[in-house]
Amino acid sequence: MKSCRNTKSIGIIVLILLGVLFGSGCDRSQSVAQSENEQNKTQNRTVRVSVMKVEPGPVKDVLVLPGETEAWHDVRVAADTAGLVEWIGPREGDLVKKGELIAKIDVSALKAALDKAEAEAKLAEELYQRRVKLFDQKIITEEDLDRSRTERILAQGNLRQIQVEYDRGFVRAPISGLVNSLYVDEGEFIDRGKPMADLVNVDRIEINVNVPELDVRYLEVGQTAGVRIDAFPERQLMGKVDFVAYKADPATKTFHVKVLIDNADHIIRPGMIARVAFLRRVIPDALAAPLFSLVDKGGERLVFVEKDGVVQARTVSIGVIEGDRVQITKGLNAGDNLIVAGQTEVEEGMRVVAK
Repeated sequence: MKSCRNTKSIGIIVLILLGVLFGSGCDRSQSVAQSENEQNKTQNRTVRVSVMKVEPGPVKDVLVLPGETEAWHDVRVAADTAGLVEWIGPREGDLVKKGELIAKIDVSALKAALDKAEAEAKLAEELYQRRVKLFDQKIITEEDLDRSRTERILAQGNLRQIQVEYDRGFVRAPISGLVNSLYVDEGEFIDRGKPMADLVNVDRIEINVNVPELDVRYLEVGQTAGVRIDAFPERQLMGKVDFVAYKADPATKTFHVKVLIDNADHIIRPGMIARVAFLRRVIPDALAAPLFSLVDKGGERLVFVEKDGVVQARTVSIGVIEGDRVQITKGLNAGDNLIVAGQTEVEEGMRVVAK
């Protein structure tokens, strides 16, 4: 009886194992079938896409770098003599011309010395002229004439020296520009060499840019460059390269470059941030694609091409980027129908309707 029960138990176990095996086999068959059906559905599904024919054309290799604006001329006017500030003409923000009087320092103490020097110079000149006539008449010797000539020269030199000292009390603008800062007030005493005012000429603006060593070879003085100011993004300006440094900054390994732009309306101010676009080169027959036509899948750049109503996936290598276009150096051919709309919905081998 015990042997019969064991035999029945073994039989039941065998039946259970066979059921599990047959069940898992059926599940795998169903899974494979479903996968094949989904693949067939994907391949048979038709998607509408837009295509663009790839044609060779020029692509500009443009280098865009940040820079900072600076006044074309920026001068600090200092006192050339010590004294009491009697008068200040312009106010901050006023426009002054080169040579215009902007302040007076009390130099009344030199006025008497100047008047005396002028009188002495005039007398020395008159005496010299008389002695020239006397010498021509052979009344005086050449030695007397030379003495008179020397006295005239000394008097004129003394007058010029005192005149210079006196004129230092009249502070004039060394450049044409705007008064950006005033450091003294009327009635204030000032020492020689102390700052009185800052003048800036912003009729033109300098933009200072640091250019990497690999790119400086493309730049030369006189070259045009596009400029955008962050404060006025809607304005597209054109400037010219005014200076390219021959020596790199040892800390940054970059080269200092100056770009000049016109600023007749004075809307651009020193210290603003600018973006300068330098043209490095033009690639004449490049194959380019819109940036949005590229699809990133697992770190791989792909584009999709339509051929005879079927999608082909291409792995591409890119080169120069110009605005919203990118140069394709590998993976595209001239005449290909590049999918530019619907590219995120297609796969290799899928059928599409192109327009």
